[in-house]
Amino acid sequence: MTDVANRAGTRRTYTHREVMEILSGLLLALLTSMISTSVVGTALPTIVGELGGQDQLSWVASATLLTMTVSTPLWGKLSDIFGRKLMFQTALALFVAASVVAGLSQNMGMLIAARAAQGLGAGGLSALTQVILGDVVEPRERGRYSGYVGAVFGVSTVAGPLLGGFIVDASWLGWRWCFYVCIPLAVIAFAVIQKVLRLDHEHRDARIDWWGAFTITGAATSFMLVLSLGGHEFDWNSPWTYGLCALGVVMILLAVVAERRAASPILPPRLFGNRTFVLASLASLLVGIAMFGAMIYLPQYLQIVKGMSPTDSGLMTLPMVVSLFLGSIVSGRIVTRTGRWKLFPVAGMVLVAVGLGLLSRLHVDSGYLVIGLDIAVFGVGLGLTMQMLILAAQNAAEPRDMASTTSGVSFFRSLGGAVGVAAYGAILTNKVKSEMTSLMTAAHIRPSGSGATLSLGTPEAIGKLPDPIRVIVLEAFARGMQMVFLVGVPAALLGVVAVLFLREVPLRSSRGAQARRPAHAENS
Repeated sequence: MTDVANRAGTRRTYTHREVMEILSGLLLALLTSMISTSVVGTALPTIVGELGGQDQLSWVASATLLTMTVSTPLWGKLSDIFGRKLMFQTALALFVAASVVAGLSQNMGMLIAARAAQGLGAGGLSALTQVILGDVVEPRERGRYSGYVGAVFGVSTVAGPLLGGFIVDASWLGWRWCFYVCIPLAVIAFAVIQKVLRLDHEHRDARIDWWGAFTITGAATSFMLVLSLGGHEFDWNSPWTYGLCALGVVMILLAVVAERRAASPILPPRLFGNRTFVLASLASLLVGIAMFGAMIYLPQYLQIVKGMSPTDSGLMTLPMVVSLFLGSIVSGRIVTRTGRWKLFPVAGMVLVAVGLGLLSRLHVDSGYLVIGLDIAVFGVGLGLTMQMLILAAQNAAEPRDMASTTSGVSFFRSLGGAVGVAAYGAILTNKVKSEMTSLMTAAHIRPSGSGATLSLGTPEAIGKLPDPIRVIVLEAFARGMQMVFLVGVPAALLGVVAVLFLREVPLRSSRGAQARRPAHAENS
């Protein structure tokens, strides 16, 4: 493969104003996709009530995570071949179309399929935002702008559930507007990108690594299906579990062979010889496991155990978004000023572990101030960590591997999130059921036919249960949530170890080897 980084000439540089114009379009699209991905959480009880399919509820969330995860590395490679701008706009258009279909869904199957398509688009927007930022901003200055990306992630984390709660609570809107509401923002983002994004695109090897795409996707899908369906659709100790795990292992081995032989691999094997890439990817995987599980299941604690409305539970997470925003912005500016970055992900992973430990101590009677402080500690940790890992990997990457490196680290974070959501869901379900059985036995209450499925009720239904049963259900859920948060602590601590082994290389103040003359500009 020709190393285009060695071509003579210079690469276009961008002023701060131009970077902010480009970033405005990228962040608007990213915000749109992330809000639409998370907005469904508070609307799920209403959606299931209208469409039916309680047993398929988890797939509404996991289908998006699944497709977003497996598609992330593919978008990076496609952008190398067809250009960043075209692929970014393609991902945005796919996301908008899938959102329309989701809003029009007439049954759970149609909704799950639409959510899967949304995940494909979201995977492209998430990965390519970082790739494009790496193309237009020097490494030393990148921390200054990557903080905004982290801030958008935090805002969307809160805005999604909050917006979903408002839409559900507003009788004149209806849950379908959870999918329609972001379409105007996406259209504006598309127009902004069309106007301001001018990137230098080089003609590269146009061969697509289809075999690598198939094996990487197959491996990720196999293991995620086990985590998503195990204990529900089939027993953990069953032929399905062993078969899917075996298939996943085979796919990993085939992926290694495919990537070593491919002329233009999706995840070049040389990346795994880069210590920084490997450790940053491992840390991102662990961040995803710790982060997404807490973010997805925290609203359940607030709505079920604390009895909050969807809107109020969204407002309750504001301490996390504010602390994440401040942590991301402040750390980014300090890194730009000093060029030193390692302190922040180390401190961030420690704070994530501490935050999860504090959250694991929440109970039925926990005060709102305590909850807010615990969430804020968790948010600061995320703000100091997420973008720094991508920044470190980009700084250590060869210019030709910028897209593969960025999408690779994003892939492992999304994979960790999908694994975390699925694993925490299984842990929560099993813990709640066992605690309810134990508490009912201790209270000399015989579980009725409905008692076995009380954990599947909506927050409103649980709140209307007679006192003896309601108290038991709330306590069971509180203990289940404690276990979910506690399980995330070891993942965060392993992340601390991974980050400690990263070798800090001060950020470059110029793209150096990346300088090159454009082969042709993406002006369309």
